[in-house]
Amino acid sequence: MTIRVMLVDDQVLLRTGFRMVLAAQPDMEVVAEAGDGVEALQVLRTTAVDVILMDVRMPKLDGVEATRRICSQPEPPKVLILTTFDLDEYAFSGLKAGASGFMLKDVPPGDLLAAIRAVHSGDAVVAPSTTRRLLDRFAPMLPSAGAAPQHKELQRLTDREREVMVLVAQGLSNGEIAARLVLSEATVKTHVGRILTKLGLRDRVQVVVLAYETGLVRAGGHG
Repeated sequence: MTIRVMLVDDQVLLRTGFRMVLAAQPDMEVVAEAGDGVEALQVLRTTAVDVILMDVRMPKLDGVEATRRICSQPEPPKVLILTTFDLDEYAFSGLKAGASGFMLKDVPPGDLLAAIRAVHSGDAVVAPSTTRRLLDRFAPMLPSAGAAPQHKELQRLTDREREVMVLVAQGLSNGEIAARLVLSEATVKTHVGRILTKLGLRDRVQVVVLAYETGLVRAGGHG
């Protein structure tokens, strides 16, 4: 299956570089490009896309708002936020807006390709520990820092699902969670899937964001 990729960035040279890297891959095709968020939304009306590489700082409509609008549509493409600096506040906003992850613009080609394939298959691109570092930095911006998790969303979870959610937010992989809770990895995967479904989340990145927002996990990674 060919992964249909869209490049959204106001820097033509950067789009050209990404396009050259992707064109050499037998399983990828750049099907569209856009120079800002407004153009991206227009293109998506007529072009089928699987994964979008989305810059954040663009004229007319920035990448965060464009991501929010795209991800609010039914069956949207996956969005990867491109940032210039690690732990950029725009990356945090992009994750909250529905992006499946973020990467640096100077990412090595191999990592870029792996990230596109990962997010296309439904995984989060950034390592949970990287996401946690991002959220640790911006935890003071969250509405319920230090508050006990009393949110209705979390009440939908079983005790085991909540336990799994805490470990996901602490940066553990499915295999590590399985070892910690003495479960099979398949069982953990099932729990994660139920958490996503019950809470209306797209992927593990959004699980981490919600865990911080509700106070289930606090800065420093302690539940």
